[in-house]
Amino acid sequence: MNLSKIHYLANRKLLILLFVFAGTQSFACDICGCFMGITPYYNRNSISLLYRYRSFSGYDGQSHSLFPNGGKFFIPARSQNSPITGHAGNPDDYELYRSLEIRGKYFINSRLEINAIVPYVANSERYNGYTSSISGIGDVNVYAGYHLVQKLDDGFKQQLIAGAGIKLPTGKNDFKNMEGIRYSSLMQGGTGSTDGFVYLNYMVGLGKFGASLNTSYKVNGTNSRDEGIANSTTSFLNIFYVQRIGKDVQVMPSAQFFYEYSGGEKYKGVKTGEHVMNNLMGGVGLDVFYKNVALNAGIQKNIWEGETDHPMSAGKLYVGVTYNF
Repeated sequence: MNLSKIHYLANRKLLILLFVFAGTQSFACDICGCFMGITPYYNRNSISLLYRYRSFSGYDGQSHSLFPNGGKFFIPARSQNSPITGHAGNPDDYELYRSLEIRGKYFINSRLEINAIVPYVANSERYNGYTSSISGIGDVNVYAGYHLVQKLDDGFKQQLIAGAGIKLPTGKNDFKNMEGIRYSSLMQGGTGSTDGFVYLNYMVGLGKFGASLNTSYKVNGTNSRDEGIANSTTSFLNIFYVQRIGKDVQVMPSAQFFYEYSGGEKYKGVKTGEHVMNNLMGGVGLDVFYKNVALNAGIQKNIWEGETDHPMSAGKLYVGVTYNF
């Protein structure tokens, strides 16, 4: 094999890796306990550590800060200062949802992959001057994806992955304050329900440009208290550009758009009308690749949101590292 052929194959392999990495960061409805991510790679087993942060801050007509005054970006110490019974028009009120996740992927063969996500969650809420935080293991996700289309030529690339999975009720669902009153269902470490989901991920690339579209639908169960979340749908669009820096480093800036919808909470199978999610976010991301290691970061701010009874969605961000083998 001559040097030009070796150089061609090396570049093709790296471009394939970069192309499929465009779909690595996709987040569903965090506050509703929906599916947390889809991470398709091309025939590469991987293990990742990802930190996610989401903020709900302020009400209609008030400021919506991604980092509200008094809120902590990193996982805080657990505190239980007062019962949380609802929301009021306090401009300092907020809800913060954080998750530190270990993610694994393993390919059974060239087209079938299995995945698992084990999260450690930390949720905080400020209401009428009191702040409460809980933390613990969240709900584990296990899912499989099948690569229906794998057209990864040097010039034009496309890939279609279809998959399904299950969210297990591994997170604690009975956190209480010092008075023994249970926190609201959104503050809990897990939903207490077993949920199922399906998803499609389509990616297309031409030269240094590409895009990925990830959409999912989740069917939510109920917990032992007859609480549940209405079925939800999410879509994530990532438009990216690949640029080489030196021999071993490539960077991929991207524009990101995320839409989520859920009919909100349910009790005994009936929608309560509370915590309906219907919003669109937009932002930017950056992925840096060095050999088998990838660093990922991104931030999204709210673009549009339907009427809601809780603090409005201010935005989200993530940062992570992935090792492929």
